Order: sequence, then structure tokens, then C-alpha cells
Amino acid sequence: MGGTFMLGVDPMYSEEGPPTQVTVDTFFIDAHEVTNTQFAEFVAATGYVTTAERPPPNTEQLPPEMREPGSAVFVQPDRQNRRWWRWVSGANWGSPAGPGSNLDEREFHPVVHVTHEDALAYARWRGGRLPSEAEWEFAARAGNPRSVPPTNSDGLIEANHYQGVFPARDTGEDGFVSTSPVGCFEANAFGLHDMIGNVWEWTDDGSDQSGSTIKGGSYLCADNYCRRYRPTALQVQERDLGTSHVGFRVAYDGR
Repeated sequence: MGGTFMLGVDPMYSEEGPPTQVTVDTFFIDAHEVTNTQFAEFVAATGYVTTAERPPPNTEQLPPEMREPGSAVFVQPDRQNRRWWRWVSGANWGSPAGPGSNLDEREFHPVVHVTHEDALAYARWRGGRLPSEAEWEFAARAGNPRSVPPTNSDGLIEANHYQGVFPARDTGEDGFVSTSPVGCFEANAFGLHDMIGNVWEWTDDGSDQSGSTIKGGSYLCADNYCRRYRPTALQVQERDLGTSHVGFRVAYDGR
């Protein structure tokens, strides 16, 4: 796929837009996000250790709870703790909720708790790379001149996102209250699944050494809080921070 299109149409937030005509060369992209099973194959073949599994650098500059290997996990807030993002020591791609958790029944869910570095390492192993922001949006839009919403013309939900009032309660009308197995929702016109919702996806825009653009929104995007479950939506994520709602897919140069 490849061609000329308007990047950033229908902006809703200040960092989106203005719409700009861009051209992307021919490229290919995976039909779905990288799964836990696929990432496990990479780790088994290479012995790769993800950022979340390594001792963090400059620990003296970190708060005590972040001085051990771990990652950021979304936790439903309660009266005792109003924070919904919490650093969990021992959380990583293989233990997504922290110590004692595993990938049972999550083999085909997208891998999470991967940093930009981790995603790049996997992509190179696969003989590919991370998509640029423009490539990612071109693939997600699939020829649509507008920014596609997560529901179709009949009001049916076509992406894994948050229903209800965030962060109090996800009603799970789409069938899920966390990540979903890849491919549960209909593919777009290019045959690609989960281009909006499920997990945010890393891109390689090369704009910053500390942050990189993520695209597509996640299962935590809600009408009342984060309406970023749109192909044109974006935000910047710290490259060295893994979370429980960011994953990626691999792109390849045209042949």
C-alpha cells in the first residue's frame, strides 16, 4: 500500500492537525498487533530482556517504588487510592499485572509493557521496522477521507474501547474490559484489524529522543475522557516507559 492523502483530518485536540497532504511510499504492515505468543518466540530465539525487566538507570533520582524493574499498570481507582496509573514492580510483558500474573488465556492478546526500544528490537528481528506516523494513519484510514469512529452507521461497536464513565467503570458493551485477542473486530478495507482501540501502537517518527508518537487509542479511551480511538488521533509517549495499554505492529519496506 502507499499513496497521497490528507494526514490529520478532523482534529479534536491541539496536537492533531492541521490537515497536511503527504505521500507515503509503498509499504506493508502486519494485519494485527504483535501478540504475546509472537513476542515470546522472539524472546526464546534471542534471549532479549525488555526494558521493564532490567534494573532502571539512575535509581537515586527515582521515587522508591520505581527503583526496581517494573512498569505502569492501569488499576481501577478506589476510595483508598484515586490513582489509576500505578508503577508495579515486577510487571512486564510476561507478567502484565505484576508478580503472580501470567499470559494464560492471553496468548493472542497484543503484547504490552514494551518500550520503543523493545518494539524496535522485535521489528528488526522480524526483518521489518516500526511504521512512521503517516504510514500508520494511511493504513488505519484505509482510503477513508474522514477519521473513522469506533462505531458503524448502525451504531455497532467496531473497536475495543471504554464504555461507561472513565475511570470509574467500563461496562464492557464491546465484550471486553481490558485488551482483547487480536482480530476480534472486523478488519478495515485494507484487511487490518484493531487499528483503533485495543492498545496504542508505537510509531517511529524520529522527532524526539525522549518521546515518540503513539497512534490509535486503546481499550481505555472513553467518550468522557480520551476520545482518541480515531485513526487521526495521536499522543506522545515516553520512549523508555512501558505501560499496560501500549503495544505495536511491524511495517516493512515495499518490495
